[in-house]
This record gives sequence, structure tokens and C-alpha cells, in this order.
Amino acid sequence: MRKDFYSGECSCPDKVISRYALAATCFFPGKVIFFLYLDTYETISQLTIQLIRVMAYPASSPTPKFVRYREQQLDLQASGDVAAATRATYELSLMKDSCFIELNGIVHHYHDSGPRDAKETIVLIHGWDCWWMWWHHVIKYLNEKGVRTIAYDMRGHGWSDNDPNNHYHIDFFAHDLRELVSKLELSQFHIAAFSFGPFVALDYARSNPGLIRSMTFFNFGLLPNNAFIKAVSTNIITFVFNNLLRKLTWWFPAYVYARLVLAKNPVPHHDILIAFSSLGLCAPDAIAQTTSQITAYETTDSVPDMVKSADAPILFVAGQGDAIMTCKNTKKLVELTGKGSYVEVPKCGHLITVELPDIASELILQQIASVGR
Repeated sequence: MRKDFYSGECSCPDKVISRYALAATCFFPGKVIFFLYLDTYETISQLTIQLIRVMAYPASSPTPKFVRYREQQLDLQASGDVAAATRATYELSLMKDSCFIELNGIVHHYHDSGPRDAKETIVLIHGWDCWWMWWHHVIKYLNEKGVRTIAYDMRGHGWSDNDPNNHYHIDFFAHDLRELVSKLELSQFHIAAFSFGPFVALDYARSNPGLIRSMTFFNFGLLPNNAFIKAVSTNIITFVFNNLLRKLTWWFPAYVYARLVLAKNPVPHHDILIAFSSLGLCAPDAIAQTTSQITAYETTDSVPDMVKSADAPILFVAGQGDAIMTCKNTKKLVELTGKGSYVEVPKCGHLITVELPDIASELILQQIASVGR
């Protein structure tokens, strides 16, 4: 029998109801919520209810993107394809810790897992055209070490709603992060971010001193810029991702591109599919706007000052084979600012969280431990 889960109040009548009727009954925004495992078509009195996490703040209903994705996984889980069913079962198990909250008028998804009473909490910020699932290996590793992880989807990415006003600039992402931290009542937490994510982390950090204990940045550094780069890169990147990769219906061409340009290590098939899914979940306007912003002189010129203004220690991790954000440019940023420590990972491209997740996890743990001494 197919198992589904939903978030909502336990206020369903003691009668036989379908999965869809249960969803309609239980999805009430603005209520304290918890997660239930439900055997479809059984009576409520026969159901085993597993309390996963109770939230003491108003919650939102799951987004349409989440609901569609979950339905796809449930169908795969019930299919005769053993490999697909195994992958779906794993992803559905991760969804137990999925939560939804309104930030600045937009419903965001975040994944909150690990010990609730953990000594250390870390917020994980995904990169450009990515989503929270790029962290799933790191999440498992850190949770097993006793660290609470909060991995969220930025507006227009993953399972978070798109912005109807199409505001996808760094400052909007940073404002969302500030509200997430405030609503979750986080203090003295850590941040790990990769690729585009550090832009958001740094913008947040300079306006919110005293809250972050440490930051770990992967595949981030001083972006070279000139009139040619600014003009050409924006158009090329937007065209490749919005007009080519996003229109693919088969994962293999996208993987070939990633393997040739982004990664220096083979990636498991499941991780390829997860990465491919992010293309369909990300708003095209988010790609166009963020690409334009990170290639603007105002942004590239401000990076050193943003790093200098951060009041938390930063670990910069560079992939030796990263062709997008070269280790040379990462080291240059550390030397220019005189701030932070630098680690170079051999045989690693731009996608360390899926290429070498155990190494990424250990580096995060080392950075966390370094400020606890």
C-alpha cells in the first residue's frame, strides 16, 4: 500500500477518507503543524501518527512545486522500476523534515533535520540555479555528527514559490534569510554556502552582526570582470541555461555539460537526477537577474569589502580543477582582504557538495570546531 505524508492539524474525522480528501482537510496555513505518516484508505483511529517536529510559529501549506514533486516520487515508488522506486523512497524519507514558511510574502521551503537540542546549528545556502537537495549528503553526514541542519530554497528555487514580482537580487535573498533566521529564532549559528550562496551570506552578515559563529564558503572567490566579460558572460550563461539546458527532457546532455565544464569527478546517477531536477524548479527570471547582477561592476567590486565587514571567521574552500571560480581567484580574495583561511581540494571542480561530499562535510565540521575551542 502506498504511504503518503502531509503536514497539518490532526483534526480529521474518524472515517475512511482518500489521500486527496485528507490533504484538503489537513492543509491549513497559519497553524501549528506536524508531519503524519498515513496509510491511505485506513480509518483515522487505525493510523499510526509519528510526531516529527512541532513548530511554535505560523506555518504555510506546501507549495505547488513540492506537491507536484512529491506526487512524482510517490508514482515512482509504486512503479515496477526497482531502482527508481528505491530513489523515490529515499527522497520521500527526506521530505519528512520539509517545512514551509512565509518570508517577505513568499512561501519558502526549508529542510530542518538533526537533533533539536543540538549544540551547533548550521544554515546551508545553495548555489546558482540549484536547490537544497544539493546538500543532502552533507546533511546526512552532519546530522550523524550531532549538528542540526537547516537547508532552505531561495525564492524562485527548488520547492519555494516563485516571486510574482520577479525580485531576484542578492539583497532580496538576504532579506529572506534574515526573516527565516528571525522566525526560527536562531542565534549563534553557522553558515555554509557554495557558488552564488556566499553572496547572499555576506550580504546578510554585514547587516546582522553578532549572530553568525562561522562561515564556510565553497567555490567562491574574487570574480574577474571587465566590459567584455560583463557583456558576453551574461548573455551566454542565460542562453545556455534558460534556452538550452532548461528545455531538455533527458538528463544525459545536461550531465555531459556538467562533467565537461563543472565537475572533475563522476557523480552518482541519483545525484545527477537531483541536479537535473533543479533546472525545472528554478524560475528562469531568477537566472537572468542573478547572472546580470553578479557580473555587474557594483557587485564584483564590492566582494572584498563584504568579506572584510563580516564579523565571523570564514573558511574559503576552492576546487583545484574549478574552471568557474578558480582556486587562483579564491586565494586572491583571501590575500586581498587579509581575512579568512584557505583550503584547496585536489581533483575537485565547481560542484564539491556532490563531487566530494564527505570532504565538504569534514571541512564544515572542522570550521565549526575551530570556533568552539
